[in-house]
Amino acid sequence: MLVTNVTNVNSVSNDIAITEAVFDDPIGITAPPIDELLDKVSSKYALVIFAAKRARQINSYFQQADEGVFEFVGPLIEPENQEKPLSIALREINKGMLDHEEG
Repeated sequence: MLVTNVTNVNSVSNDIAITEAVFDDPIGITAPPIDELLDKVSSKYALVIFAAKRARQINSYFQQADEGVFEFVGPLIEPENQEKPLSIALREINKGMLDHEEG
């Protein structure tokens, strides 16, 4: 009976390993690396505020583009397929395309 349980555990772990290989690598805060982003601002808190504000602008741009209104500036880099506004903002910050003032 113990041998049967070990066999079942091995088959389950093999199934999990096969399933895990199917998923893509995570994107977002892992690309670009957080260390590179922190070189662009004074603190992690400033980075959060900076990226969130830019992500809101990008999101508003996409929403208003459907209406034909262009109050906000769109992405300064080419967005990847179904990339979220925050990921776009982080890549813009990492490439040095944006200026910000802390205060």
